[in-house]
Amino acid sequence: MASARTTGTAARPTGARPHHPQPGAARPARARDWAEIQERMLVPLYEAVYDRMEVGPASSVLGLGCRSGLALLLAAGRGAQVAGQEPRDELRELAHGRRLRVCAESRAPAAVPRSAHSLVTVFEQLPDPAEYPPVVAEAARLAQPRGHVVLAAWGPPERCESAPVLDVARRMAGRTTARDPFELSMPGALEDLLAPAGLRPAGSGRVSCPFAYADLDSAVRGLLSTGLFEPAEEFSGASLVAKELEEALQPYLRADGSVRMENLFRYLIAERPR
Repeated sequence: MASARTTGTAARPTGARPHHPQPGAARPARARDWAEIQERMLVPLYEAVYDRMEVGPASSVLGLGCRSGLALLLAAGRGAQVAGQEPRDELRELAHGRRLRVCAESRAPAAVPRSAHSLVTVFEQLPDPAEYPPVVAEAARLAQPRGHVVLAAWGPPERCESAPVLDVARRMAGRTTARDPFELSMPGALEDLLAPAGLRPAGSGRVSCPFAYADLDSAVRGLLSTGLFEPAEEFSGASLVAKELEEALQPYLRADGSVRMENLFRYLIAERPR
């Protein structure tokens, strides 16, 4: 795997934290970038899971953390009944624009109906590792008996060319808490979430998900839309983070100006017992 070049950043006095606008101010634009640029990178993952689970007209699919809903659209295209949960307003509005039934919070009494689903997916990693167990427990609760829950995560970092690029988020977050996108890639990490939720493993798979962009600007916008870089932007400033991202992407820049990184994702299938 090619390794990304890095550049030094200006030294700061120890403990100093520069003031920059909150990254949330740009969230509507970031949501559009997710829907228009980044979301399609995970289509091979969505399709592989739906093929494996034989999603079709007899399926009821619930997506937890479904963002702007492309995965749900693909399931609906197979004839499935679909619903979703997405906490961010700007992403949820985009899902509504796709005529998807997406609520803000599945635990709210009037949000996602309590009718059980044959498949509950958690395709997107959560920003806080402490949220993993309760979300998996909620997924298990909303799955019908003998129904399934699917969790997804990045593959091993050595199999993901985006790993050194994503490391910009950690390097530039200073002393703030930056999410490690490969935390659930460790052996057994996904499996450890099942038993406390009353689930049992029922299979797994690996899927190639290349991150391919038309140009460098699209690559930067797409990666920033994932939310992984928000702590870095808050600490170091959006312009500096974007500059570092451009530098880290140079090894994956092709002669025609496009950018491509080969990545591997993993999914874990769990079954809810009777």
